[in-house]
Amino acid sequence: MIASIIIDGYNLIGIHHKGLEIQRQRLVDRLAEYKKIKRHEITVVFDGWKSGSGDESHSVTGGIKVIYSRLGEKADAVIKRIISSEKKQWIVITSDREIAGHAWANGSVVVSSEEFSDILGKPLKIEIGEFDLIDEDVYELPKKGSPRRLSKKEKAKMRAMSKL
Repeated sequence: MIASIIIDGYNLIGIHHKGLEIQRQRLVDRLAEYKKIKRHEITVVFDGWKSGSGDESHSVTGGIKVIYSRLGEKADAVIKRIISSEKKQWIVITSDREIAGHAWANGSVVVSSEEFSDILGKPLKIEIGEFDLIDEDVYELPKKGSPRRLSKKEKAKMRAMSKL
């Protein structure tokens, strides 16, 4: 099933890098690889509020929609606006509490940047028909866990994680 994913770009890559342009390009390239396999609709939003242009910038690279906020506006505001205006269930990739709260309030599901980074860091499995090709040495059988019931948010997050 194809999911709509919106990503807080700098929250995912971190902003403490020399050469942010290279880090942004690496992220977009990795997301494009991910999209080829999973086919999800992916939007990544970066801050342009300090050095961006007067207008919000939109482009598509490798099938990934890339948005830079306009000068004076943070990516957080753009993400919140998109979640509010495009009424669909987004999977929101962020560790920002304010964005997460807004996403949950608008019927979207939040996955932390760290969790999604782990997913992107793993070799992607290629889905062919009904079968998944997985390296048997890496695959572990699901562990039996605590019988405690999950909250609605935890269940929604688990469903979203299974799509990623």
